[in-house]
Amino acid sequence: MTNAAIIILAGTDGHENLGRLANGLEAAKEFAENDGDELELIFDGAGTQWIPELEDEDSDYHELYQTVRDDTSVCDYCSGAFGVEDAVAESGLATLDDHDGHPSIRSLVDDDYEIITF
Repeated sequence: MTNAAIIILAGTDGHENLGRLANGLEAAKEFAENDGDELELIFDGAGTQWIPELEDEDSDYHELYQTVRDDTSVCDYCSGAFGVEDAVAESGLATLDDHDGHPSIRSLVDDDYEIITF
């Protein structure tokens, strides 16, 4: 059994960030498909900007995102800072604000999660 926290920090600008998103989603899918693994997929920082696009059924990555959506949450503070708080609220995804409005990375480490960032 593996505990993995995949954190998408890459914003929506540039081809390299699209690659980081795709790789992060593929890695998350691999953990989600493995019985016994625990997955937390967190969109944080500029990564929160992906939520409106991924929720769009016409997005190239919508289907892949749907495979891990149940394990997905979003930084509360950053969704506001990057102007996507309405889209995040409409998505119904959980928002995390454990540490000064942000997800608590320390609590994930304390719970024996491997932290992987994209």
